[in-house]
Amino acid sequence: MKTLSRFHVRASGTFAALMLSLSSAAWAHGDVTPQAVDTSGLPTLGSEWKTANPFRGNASAIKIGASAYGQNCARCHGLDAVSGGIAPDLRKMDNECATQKDLKKQNQCLQTIDDYFAGRVRRGFTRNGAVYMPPFEGILNQEAVWSLKAYLESRREKPLIAAK
Repeated sequence: MKTLSRFHVRASGTFAALMLSLSSAAWAHGDVTPQAVDTSGLPTLGSEWKTANPFRGNASAIKIGASAYGQNCARCHGLDAVSGGIAPDLRKMDNECATQKDLKKQNQCLQTIDDYFAGRVRRGFTRNGAVYMPPFEGILNQEAVWSLKAYLESRREKPLIAAK
């Protein structure tokens, strides 16, 4: 009877350790519920979504975007936009644009990245039924999305070259 009771104690201890490790893995990134962002300090952009970032280089938008990033993105994309490997490093998102020497081509590249970014943030990303990024449509308004992009541009891995 003693052996059986030791077995049960060992098995229940192993089970408890397993459950604890699984639950900590599930909560490793904290609450991933999208959070609304206060954009009252920014100009209203209206209901029609812009195709290019209207807040590029806007100091107020960058500050709001930094806060929005910390609330909604950092747990997966890394603190200060430096990825820890779980999700893409968003500082590298427009690296290709940074090398464009022609201003028109650079602006087209940036607009393409802006459009992709806004779409991905709004709709999220799911593959094979697994949610890789939650959709933020209805939680983040246009001003919040573009302020996030302005913040990420301020954290760029490769600064834009002076296009001619």
